[in-house]
Amino acid sequence: MKTIDKYLFQALDNYPFWLEGTIESLDYAFSYDPKNTMILCLYGRIQAEQLMNYEEAKTYFQEALSINIHALEVYPYYLQTLILNEDFEEAQKLIDFALTIKGINKSDIYIKKAVILEVQHKFKEALKEIKQAKLYSIHHDYDSGISEVEKRVKGKMDLLKNKKPKKEKKDSKKKSK
Repeated sequence: MKTIDKYLFQALDNYPFWLEGTIESLDYAFSYDPKNTMILCLYGRIQAEQLMNYEEAKTYFQEALSINIHALEVYPYYLQTLILNEDFEEAQKLIDFALTIKGINKSDIYIKKAVILEVQHKFKEALKEIKQAKLYSIHHDYDSGISEVEKRVKGKMDLLKNKKPKKEKKDSKKKSK
């Protein structure tokens, strides 16, 4: 095993529970290979997930993809960052491209597409993408994540269905007295 792999594995093992150890291991790994897409991806994740610095995170993800467009590990995290930063058009373009890449987890990409639609309150369209995610899912463990997103979207749809205008609520209280 190469030294860079040792430090990369340490960083992955430490993240997100021991950030100082993660950064230390990442810095060592980066000094061995500044063009390693896994290292750049983890730097991007730290920026997005821990520091909420989405623009900086995007820079790391873009750099990783400029090195290797087939760096499959980058796409889900980059998409999540774009969603959180409300860069929906950019996210949609990345999704369209990602779905053409051989070997990518299409189920994960369809879930990200559903989340974009969910954030935009396009719940019926989101459910269609969740169906696609289910069709492409080949990991039993991932099915529960898909179900959670589906449950959340349906819950939001129910919220909108059950919402009564304020005037009707007042009228119904008066009638019951």
